[in-house]
Amino acid sequence: MAKTVAISDEVYEMLRKSRLPGESYSAAIRRILKRNKLSDIAGSRTLGLRDWEEAKAYLRAAETKTAQKLMSRR
Repeated sequence: MAKTVAISDEVYEMLRKSRLPGESYSAAIRRILKRNKLSDIAGSRTLGLRDWEEAKAYLRAAETKTAQKLMSRR
């Protein structure tokens, strides 16, 4: 079922420019909304320095925990 959504001219132009060749507006919106990988936001300054440091610490802890589990299975 189709729905009508009102957006500003500025947002429409941004969406129009972000569409891939032959891509519908619905498909473009779906693709844009599915972005959830860190690589999708790399360089976008979405994370502040403190947030980045917290993320690195979390990943280091997870890596250590995984390594310990693997070593205990030997």
